[in-house]
Amino acid sequence: MTSGEIAHLQTRSGFRLSVRTASTEDETKLAKFFKQVGPEDLRFCFLSTVRNVSHDRLVAMVDPDSRTDSVIAENEEGEIVAAAMLAGDQAGDRGEVAVSIRGDHKGRGIGWTLLDYLVAAARAWGYASIESIEDRQNRAAIALEQEMGFVAQPVDGEPTLILVRKSLS
Repeated sequence: MTSGEIAHLQTRSGFRLSVRTASTEDETKLAKFFKQVGPEDLRFCFLSTVRNVSHDRLVAMVDPDSRTDSVIAENEEGEIVAAAMLAGDQAGDRGEVAVSIRGDHKGRGIGWTLLDYLVAAARAWGYASIESIEDRQNRAAIALEQEMGFVAQPVDGEPTLILVRKSLS
């Protein structure tokens, strides 16, 4: 997605989202958003205990490198309800995805819709596969990804993690 471009999406439940690339002006809004993400979801997102999302992490989201697309999804009132990243590897063969949803907006199909959007973006970038590393306890995310055709496999040396991957070719 190019800067300034907005994708208007609708979830299966009818919830409307405006998805756009995050910009440096979004840092404060993202900080507020992550305060509305529950502690368990923060742990699932960052794969570690996080009480507050640091300035450095926020900067990485609003000013990513050239291989990373960081997007935010806003509701009709302009509030961030989800944030997602698609980061490509050095070779440009695969993308890694992460999605975080505000606690009070779960169950509306936002995760499915954003992940589907990122799969399409990964295809457009020419990636052969897209993947995500999940905490084994994040059963909802793993089930959603498997429903979308991702295949789960253990992560060597990390018994608490699962790698889910979808071939795009």
